[in-house]
Amino acid sequence: MKTINQSSESWPLLTYKLRGMTLIELLLVLALIGILMSLAIPKLLPLIGRAKSIEAQTQLKHLLNLEKNYFFINSKYSNNFADIDFEQPKLVSEGGKANYKIEIIEASNKGFTAKAISVTDYDQDGQLNVWQVNQDEEIKEITKD
Repeated sequence: MKTINQSSESWPLLTYKLRGMTLIELLLVLALIGILMSLAIPKLLPLIGRAKSIEAQTQLKHLLNLEKNYFFINSKYSNNFADIDFEQPKLVSEGGKANYKIEIIEASNKGFTAKAISVTDYDQDGQLNVWQVNQDEEIKEITKD
């Protein structure tokens, strides 16, 4: 029967000391990451708002196309989503993914106006982002966030 000798010669792994990080070093690294993030996040907030506003512009362009199609058939614009087959995506406030609530403000034989109103305040300044479109394809930002 063979016995195992537990001296340092037969167990060379026991003679090596593994180098790790101390708790203080880990805390220092985390503190540095936190400082860098606190510097970067305020600069990224306007980019987030601009990216989300693309959603409003896209929805308003879609609504504009639907209104034009309805106008070509009926010679008037509609203020009813069901008439033009527009379905408002489920809003973030209702558990969905849409950040803008779409509303038709006015519709007549001569034109229409629709708005996209943000449901969240991206930069926490108390103002909601609002975009507007009309029959002349003028999409403009009414209230900046």
